[in-house]
Amino acid sequence: MTTNTQITEDRILILDFGSQYSQLIARRVRESGVYSEMFAYDMSEEDIRAFNPNGIILSGGPESVHEEGSPRAPEVVFNLGIPVLGICYGLQTMSAQLGGKVEPGTVHEFGYAEVDIQIRDGLIGDLEDSADKLKVWMSHGDKVTQIPEGFQITASTPSCPVAMVSDEKRRFYGIQFHPEVTHTAKGKELLSNFVHNICGCRSLWNSENIIDLRVEQLREHIGDQKVLLGLSGGVDSSVVAALLHRAIGDQLTCVFVDNGLLRLNEGDQVMDMFAKNMGIRVIRADAEERFLTALAGEVDPEKKRKIIGREFIEVFAEEARKLDGVNFLAQGTIYPDVIESAASKQGKAHVIKSHHNVGGLPEDLAFELVEPIRDLFKDEVRKLGTTLGLPFEMLYRHPFPGPGLGVRILGEVKKEYADILRLADDIFMQELRASGWYDKTAQAFAVFQPVKSVGVVGDGRRYAWVIALRAVETVDFMTARFAHLPYELVDKISTRIMNEIAEVSRVVYDVSSKPPATIEWE
Repeated sequence: MTTNTQITEDRILILDFGSQYSQLIARRVRESGVYSEMFAYDMSEEDIRAFNPNGIILSGGPESVHEEGSPRAPEVVFNLGIPVLGICYGLQTMSAQLGGKVEPGTVHEFGYAEVDIQIRDGLIGDLEDSADKLKVWMSHGDKVTQIPEGFQITASTPSCPVAMVSDEKRRFYGIQFHPEVTHTAKGKELLSNFVHNICGCRSLWNSENIIDLRVEQLREHIGDQKVLLGLSGGVDSSVVAALLHRAIGDQLTCVFVDNGLLRLNEGDQVMDMFAKNMGIRVIRADAEERFLTALAGEVDPEKKRKIIGREFIEVFAEEARKLDGVNFLAQGTIYPDVIESAASKQGKAHVIKSHHNVGGLPEDLAFELVEPIRDLFKDEVRKLGTTLGLPFEMLYRHPFPGPGLGVRILGEVKKEYADILRLADDIFMQELRASGWYDKTAQAFAVFQPVKSVGVVGDGRRYAWVIALRAVETVDFMTARFAHLPYELVDKISTRIMNEIAEVSRVVYDVSSKPPATIEWE
């Protein structure tokens, strides 16, 4: 039987050199059932030893190894006697630090490539592809031109003679391509070979074990004290609510701030799910009028966001003051928030948006923070929610902005506009689900346009509002293309909206991709 202390006993350390794919490495390792954490490349020797990893992965990065002052892996990485895998820049710095040579490439490789396998070492193992080739994703300018002593070249491409290397004796491996991205056909298997076959890690990291571990930790940390959670109905706060309820039961109180800017019937759905079905104590703060009053006359998107954020904090604080004996504040912080926040403090990345969490509470509400999912990625949070019994439709629905419909109503926010938009958006979602297109798109929603257009209804003239439909396809939300919905589907959605909502006379479809457009309109 696996004990809770064993779940993270086998672990992989990832040292980040700034690659846009670094978080993917950690996710792939965890998908293989092994716990991993990511830290900046300049992690101290003391902290590396304290982490006690079974193996270390050096990520890619945008720098050039041959340039003065470029980042290097801590020397202790190569002296611990544990396996090391260098990916892209990680391969290059490992090669340079161990006596090899790296030079600028005459041909930059970016995108699809086929790697010829020459030697099947422990990393490649029994991976099979057509004619001993691996379909991979390259992204590099520099290349290793001389491998360190003790290494052998195990794979190459015509323009990249050193595509994979290994020193089986010391268990050091290097890959010039990116196994963590989906474009590399056998990337997951390569990483699995490293963490399981080479590092000897067991597959202990799964949702059932994580829940058991968290419940035990929460009970030990909280004891018989009370916890307050700001419940939004989103994935993160919902999973935290379910997890805390399993751990401490009635010691949990949730405050659900209904700001009047939610989707159709969403407030009632949240109350039904958590208060009625799960038996969690949820206080619903009906603050629609308060939010709309505060937003009256404001048209600037950033100012609207700040108003909504400020009012949320004030309403939440007022409800919190009504409660006695609360010691802890729970938040749905997840691992990407932690990574990016840490990186921003070191000057390596930008600060993340923080509207998910209850930050900036007044000083009189000095709660101790509890963040049960702060070491989990979003996909892990969803799997946790599924195991905890939360509905699939809630866990896997499209992203919804923190300010809600406040930034999907262009210009001034009014109740009339919000009610119209709710109905239009609901029709859009109904038809996307019925057609199977909901799961084919990454995000879809309706936008209220504060302009009127002439329409014809029967023999009469209608002068009413315009609704825009937005649907995008994306993997990482950094770039996105507009979803190429079938014309018949767009026609059906448009017809339903104009027939069923008398206040709408025209529907348009947004065909802008990101970049240059953003996904949300505001």
